[in-house]
Amino acid sequence: MATWPQPSPWVCVLGGRIALEKADLTLDTGELVGLIGPNGAGKTTLLRAVLGLVPLADGEVAVEGRTGRRAGRLIGYVPQRHEFAWDFPIDVAGAVLTGRTRQMGWLRRPGAGDRAAVEQALELTGLTELRRRPIGELSGGQRQRVLVARALAADPRILLLDEPFTGVDVPTQELLNELFGRLAAEGRALLMTTHDLAAAARTCHRVALINRTVVAEGGPELLADPDQMLRAFGLDRAIGTVTAS
Repeated sequence: MATWPQPSPWVCVLGGRIALEKADLTLDTGELVGLIGPNGAGKTTLLRAVLGLVPLADGEVAVEGRTGRRAGRLIGYVPQRHEFAWDFPIDVAGAVLTGRTRQMGWLRRPGAGDRAAVEQALELTGLTELRRRPIGELSGGQRQRVLVARALAADPRILLLDEPFTGVDVPTQELLNELFGRLAAEGRALLMTTHDLAAAARTCHRVALINRTVVAEGGPELLADPDQMLRAFGLDRAIGTVTAS
């Protein structure tokens, strides 16, 4: 089980303002949770705070009872595609191997276990035949699979996914959906930010609506609740305009 935080309220401050407050959320093993909210709601901030990249003013992240760096070793992260240096002169297998840096340490040669983890991640994501292709020559969908494989190479218990379906073709979406379902079935926990409400309703076991706090959480049917969606997206029912972001 992954929990952040309990029991104290979780507060994240950026630039002197509160970016997230009382963002209590629990992930159970074997489930895919969709994190839904408008732009600027704090979805990516929440993921980065879980990773320890954004400081918490209060609260903590706990994974299977572990906190701090011990918790961080159990978390994998798939960033948005534009955050990766695709012009770096490296092939697919080399990019996936960078996901093993925490296990290998800096400036150390990969061992048999590292190479085996890379091969397994390439197979899971359908990239084995592309393992020697330079990453700069990949399509958008192939690049997305590289980022997923890179995270999986570390064998995380929790996988954080930041908009994994943005700009990818339908076959890649289907492949990733199947993969995420398989990972959940194996006992991992997945948290995915997405703007695709229809896909979230089809694929997520649970959803959490966020707008600088967790507004509501529940089954995918929550996405059909107009009152909760209005709260999360800051809409005014009477005039149908955005009143807050």
